[in-house]
Amino acid sequence: MKVIGALQGLWQQAGLPADALDFVQLSGADPVLPSSFAVGAAAQSTIAAAALAACELGHLRGVRRQQVAVDMLHAALDCTAWFSIDGHVPPQWDPFSGLYRCADGWVRVHANFAHHRDGALRLMGLAPATAQRADAEAAMAAWRANDFEQAAAEAGLVATALRRFDEWDATPQGRAVAVQPLFTIERIGDAPPLGLPPLHVHERPLAGLRVLDLTRVLAGPVGCRALAAYGADVMLVNSPQLPNIEAIADTSRGKLSVHADLRSEAGRDALARLLADAHVFVQGYRPGGLAALGFGAQDAAVRRPGIVYVSLSAYGTEGPWSQRRGFDSLVQTAMGFNHAEGEAAGDGKPRPLPMQIIDEATGYLIAMGAAAALWRQQQEGGGWHVQVSLAQTGHWLRGLGRVRGGLALVKPDREPWLESASSGFGELRAMRHSARLARTPAGWARPSMPPGSHPPIWP
Repeated sequence: MKVIGALQGLWQQAGLPADALDFVQLSGADPVLPSSFAVGAAAQSTIAAAALAACELGHLRGVRRQQVAVDMLHAALDCTAWFSIDGHVPPQWDPFSGLYRCADGWVRVHANFAHHRDGALRLMGLAPATAQRADAEAAMAAWRANDFEQAAAEAGLVATALRRFDEWDATPQGRAVAVQPLFTIERIGDAPPLGLPPLHVHERPLAGLRVLDLTRVLAGPVGCRALAAYGADVMLVNSPQLPNIEAIADTSRGKLSVHADLRSEAGRDALARLLADAHVFVQGYRPGGLAALGFGAQDAAVRRPGIVYVSLSAYGTEGPWSQRRGFDSLVQTAMGFNHAEGEAAGDGKPRPLPMQIIDEATGYLIAMGAAAALWRQQQEGGGWHVQVSLAQTGHWLRGLGRVRGGLALVKPDREPWLESASSGFGELRAMRHSARLARTPAGWARPSMPPGSHPPIWP
């Protein structure tokens, strides 16, 4: 079974005990959503790994192991990121986001943040205040795809040219990603094991653990939401100056939400105080961004000996694109997935995967990596640095193989797995967490709240 092998591979790479895998129950098989890729296996294996790793840490803290069950259809729908607020489903994409035909191919532009959208339009020679989608399409038709990609990167914008798999493999970045592991868990410095609070048998496995979430879109928020579902106190730290996308209403379930402007001394001081009592620090800044503010991995290991520090990047730590910004939709386009889905569909038109599975799977790898590193920290001491990237997850997804006839599938009904809850954004309807813990069910004790709703103080 493909998903069993995938889960075993994740578990072995994380260095966790093999006998814990006896406590996982997996049901279902691809295809579960319309795709020629094993998106169901990717969702199910990473979610199962995250939940099981949390439970294994709970076992190390003194409680007996518990069964973890994950259904593939539920897991895949969990990764579609569907939600509504007061009955309204927010649009997933800005009108200017998406694929544009160029003089010699296609380019995908990510325009969900206004500054990225306006920058892309100016690069096209258009006025953001008056431009229409048709204007952008006409302007892009005069560009060569790689030229626009390079110009966007130099301007700090987010756009990628469409490639085939073989074209991606031939790029320096493709070669760099191909030789890197899916994720790394490395020791950074010496420290005694952190004293974790006692865990009672009926508490969720991460109860009493404190997680700082300095991430925004979408993998990091998903990973930290999972940690909250398994009982951790997760504090989302936002800058009051930075915009957020509407998905924050869904991904903030279970979290405290605070403001701290890291460009100010007061904001840095607030973060330093929170870090002093944290167990996990998750960040999705561009490589080097937090180090410049004094909160890189090595800085954090000095400030908080024994910390588990998780770094998320778009294209990994090696290669010429290691400093580039990126999002799931762009990684799909750059790496060959959009071309391959279009080819499998037979119409030749590039098409996206049915959900942002690279983001989602990476998020659950963050949760698994954090729990696995804490498991090591408790036994070996030290600080630990977990590193994941969207491109490395994409390379792993491709390695799961293709699904014959998957694109013919009709998208299933999500209704059986939805739940409703009050939130600071309105009545939130969204997916229940798809990992079912037999003794201590996963879930979110805190309602989703807007940024800055709480003081920057641990409960």
